[in-house]
Amino acid sequence: MSERVILCYGDSNTHGASAIADDGTWHRYDTGTRWPLRMADLLGSGYRVIEEGLPGRTTCLDDPFEGEFLNGLRVLPAVLRTHKPVDLMVLMLGTNDLKTRFSLTPADIAKGITRLITEIRSHQAGPDGTDPDILVVAPAPISETGVPGPHMVGGALKSRGLAPAMAAAAAAAGAMFYDAGQVAETDPQDGIHLTADAHARLAEGLAAEIKEWGHAP
Repeated sequence: MSERVILCYGDSNTHGASAIADDGTWHRYDTGTRWPLRMADLLGSGYRVIEEGLPGRTTCLDDPFEGEFLNGLRVLPAVLRTHKPVDLMVLMLGTNDLKTRFSLTPADIAKGITRLITEIRSHQAGPDGTDPDILVVAPAPISETGVPGPHMVGGALKSRGLAPAMAAAAAAAGAMFYDAGQVAETDPQDGIHLTADAHARLAEGLAAEIKEWGHAP
């Protein structure tokens, strides 16, 4: 069996950003810590994992302050065509959609995920011109604290509605679903970014899901 390509498409928690310190500084976790590459190690041979995480990325929204390039829908076609053929897309977005400036509900954010699924399936970026399989990952719930807190007012409560809304959207679209909040928590320093331990637990959880997918007939 040929190597299976897994494309992880997300935001700063796929990029591997640490919590933001009170002085505004942060760092990127090393390759042994970030969940996509930890997951790759757990999956072993037969899989190739690609990291496509951009801090600030939304599902399908132009950010009026930080730039339209953060819109996950805009760059998605180029990403798909860059890495095709892709066997599995792992989508973990929605945290940045919680920003107060966007005024979205969990159902609205789930619609953004549905829009990305539709776009993925319009490019035949899977093997032999098929569509990639899709695994929707609901991000871990946030808290409104630290440097990001003023930009996330109301987001903590909304974030707890993302998993059920995204689960319903994934089911309706025929995609797989995983709730990161079952295994991972955000760092209390800023309430947004995953700790190194959370990266490890998320990698383990997703590796188990993907192994089951990989062994399916």
